[in-house]
Amino acid sequence: MLKSKQLTLALLVNAALISTAFASEQSESKGFVEDAEGSVLFRTGFIDRDKKNVVPGKDTRSSAQSAIFDLESGYTKGVVGFGVGIVGDASFKLGDNKHAGNNMIPRETLNGKKQAGDTYDHWARGGANVKARISNTEVRYGTQVLDLPVLASNTGRMVPEYFEGVLATSREINGLELTAGKFTKNQMSEQINTDGNHLESAVVWGAKYKFSDALNASYYGLDSKNKLDRHYVNANYKQALENGSSLTYDFSGYHTKFDKNAVTYSATGELASNYTDTGVAGVEKTNNIWAISGTYNTGAHNLMLAYQQNTGNVGYDYGQNADGFQSIYLPNSYLSDFIGNHEKSVQVQYNLDFGKLGVPGLNWTTAYVYGWDINVAGTADEGKENEFFNQVKYTVQSGFAKDASLRLRNSIYRANSAYEGAYIGDTNEWRIFLDIPVKLF
Repeated sequence: MLKSKQLTLALLVNAALISTAFASEQSESKGFVEDAEGSVLFRTGFIDRDKKNVVPGKDTRSSAQSAIFDLESGYTKGVVGFGVGIVGDASFKLGDNKHAGNNMIPRETLNGKKQAGDTYDHWARGGANVKARISNTEVRYGTQVLDLPVLASNTGRMVPEYFEGVLATSREINGLELTAGKFTKNQMSEQINTDGNHLESAVVWGAKYKFSDALNASYYGLDSKNKLDRHYVNANYKQALENGSSLTYDFSGYHTKFDKNAVTYSATGELASNYTDTGVAGVEKTNNIWAISGTYNTGAHNLMLAYQQNTGNVGYDYGQNADGFQSIYLPNSYLSDFIGNHEKSVQVQYNLDFGKLGVPGLNWTTAYVYGWDINVAGTADEGKENEFFNQVKYTVQSGFAKDASLRLRNSIYRANSAYEGAYIGDTNEWRIFLDIPVKLF
């Protein structure tokens, strides 16, 4: 693994020195002020989870209003350009939010413990970063929102998840993007503490290559100190058919080795005596999860079929070890991610783009996922789960409200008796998000 990291870092350095046949991003810089961009996203959000088979008080419901800022300077001119960036958010809750949860609204604490029902009325977070660029290689240090398959910030709640550290990205070779970095802080969407997940250090590296307009492939790795080692691969091929139709084939998979100190909430087999209280297995666990999908597109219609499978002695237990709460680049992921220990799952998804039927901006997605063969700690019975998902989204196409969007999402999730208490539990969920982006400069 060390050789993989060293090789990626070496490629980043060498790529910055290679003369290429395409234009340098830095040579086209207009200046620190001239290339500056700033925007604010006003988001009104609501999530309601109606738990069906649990004691009263387990239902969660959250609603809030946020302003999410993203301010970026350009780069100074010259061989090496320098710049700065600011990311942040300011929010206030709507209503009392006495049953708040869902990673939406921070709770007040007493002696280090979250207090049920006591939520912040208003809060603000964020940070700054500095950046440097030579040719087509950028290095950025500070607070960042990440979009890496092995370390991805949760952006599906009110405000983003933040990481603090350094990230280098190089595009010196046409079609090839190399990435390497190290992060030492992780702040979840509902956390005030800038290192609320107590990340020791997370080293990431990876590469993605565009072989042609039809074929793409990527590999990424993560070494989270004293928690886990994770590797991700993906290959995607789009086959053109007659009359503008297409078939897209996608393969993706993760291999994870969990350290004995990692939280593994779906672990089976040998476990520490206090596992029930801590979620820490006390022994190393491994997981392999992979998925293959095929999507047929014709006109306004998309139909996808997917199969996903887990092996190993633990499920794909992401998000619990400061490893990114959205690091699940797999198809069978909605309210449930279908990542139970040894689980197999199948999905059928249909998407309709109303824009091609005369209603621009309107989109509908519906899906059904069924999972089975889940190994559940404490029982020999087979765990099963299923989810029926629907989402409608409308984006304004023109006028003063251009790019504003309204998204309504519903999930109906059910598990059998063996799996009911081990994961989400039977739930009806609604999510409603209104996003209004405003360009500042």
